[in-house]
Amino acid sequence: MPATTITNQPCVRFTPGFSKSVQPASIFALALSNPRSWLARFARTSILSVLSDAISVGQLTITDSEGSRTYGRYRKGSNTVQLAVINDAFWLRLMFSGDLGFSEAYMVGDIEVEDLKSCMDLWLDNQTGMEETLSSSFARISSAASGLYNSFFGQTKNQARLNAIASYDQSNTLFKAFLSHEMMYSCALWDDAEGGVRGDLEMGPTPGDLEAAQRRKIHHVLRKARVKPGHRLLEFGSGWGGLAIEAVRTFGCEVDTLTLSVEQKTLAEERIRAAGLENKIRVHLMDYREIPPEFENAFDAFVSIEMLEHVGAKHYQTYFKLVDFALKSRDATAVVSASTFPESRYTGYQSEDFMRRYMWPNSCLPSATALITAAQVASHGRFTLECVENHAAHYPRTLREWGRRLEKNLSQEMIAQDYPALRERANYDAFRKKWQYLFVYAGAGFAKGYITCHMLTFIRQNDCPELCD
Repeated sequence: MPATTITNQPCVRFTPGFSKSVQPASIFALALSNPRSWLARFARTSILSVLSDAISVGQLTITDSEGSRTYGRYRKGSNTVQLAVINDAFWLRLMFSGDLGFSEAYMVGDIEVEDLKSCMDLWLDNQTGMEETLSSSFARISSAASGLYNSFFGQTKNQARLNAIASYDQSNTLFKAFLSHEMMYSCALWDDAEGGVRGDLEMGPTPGDLEAAQRRKIHHVLRKARVKPGHRLLEFGSGWGGLAIEAVRTFGCEVDTLTLSVEQKTLAEERIRAAGLENKIRVHLMDYREIPPEFENAFDAFVSIEMLEHVGAKHYQTYFKLVDFALKSRDATAVVSASTFPESRYTGYQSEDFMRRYMWPNSCLPSATALITAAQVASHGRFTLECVENHAAHYPRTLREWGRRLEKNLSQEMIAQDYPALRERANYDAFRKKWQYLFVYAGAGFAKGYITCHMLTFIRQNDCPELCD
């Protein structure tokens, strides 16, 4: 799955409102006696002082030890969010780390939110106001802020817990708990048979819906790649072999597929053997930049499903240069898909946020234009753009279904077999909340158009997409 992101903005601007709440003498005394408590109070007052201007759509009620405050205005159909602050560390996390800090506070229980989706929607509905008012000089001195943040938090139990759960995602057991039988960790394609992209909300989810939508996605990709019996297919990003197995079983081709995950390779090969297809599919533990010389012009088709998010902007041309290298010079097709930023939001440098800290370190969402440009430059015009599709509307339902399955199937005992540290209840709760947060966070981004999910199809120059005369 894709790395998805909401811009990380440190969340305070120093305002006159703070000085009215805390007088200089009391500031000085509190700072000397308890600097962490003083800074938390400073962060709280500064953040609350700008929320009235920041929230114009929907309503937010914040409750902490000092009472409740409501911001925005209730309107029918708008989001109403109830947020309870359990630990004043929340204010520090939010001040220093913006949405990353908010996610951390949620995972370790510094806050409680009745409806996490409504909270995400409220943020995105008020994005302009949030970005204009919840900005600060901390953004310009981030290195100093980071040092100050670490000095106040250090390696606390909560911080150690956050550091640990960032790496607890290589378990096949985990992914079996929420993926479809095909184990496709990417956007499904929903159709009328499942009630469309809102079928689960309007009619309720039914058994087998996700499997049907993921098979539809696999078949759609392979048809766009124009694979036929006897063709040789190259795949970057094996996952657990779902697409490769279907390519051989249904379309009659041979597959070479690349992965960097030992766990994925092991399970993919088990599944391939169980299907009796070990003579048709080769799983390589290999970086895409290490493909061997014998791959030159050896393949009829290339596919890569939501792997490009891990390539990085400076390597897009290298990526497409190697796709060009591996494909035959005529009658060859490349299909790539990725979670993407709209062009207005895309930048080659993307700061650390929840996704890049806790889900996919060093990931970078491309834009469709960045990928198309890289493909043309890297191939020296040997690729023709044949089709552009945006599947973003299909992702929220996919994420909702993953969330339901994870809640139903994952248990502490199950995952602790792979990660003994998760036998501690607080660690397990933080781990589970991380995945809950992911599914809601990403779903809101796709639903609001903040992020997109493009599939691009390239054919060789002068190739005809299909027989037409």
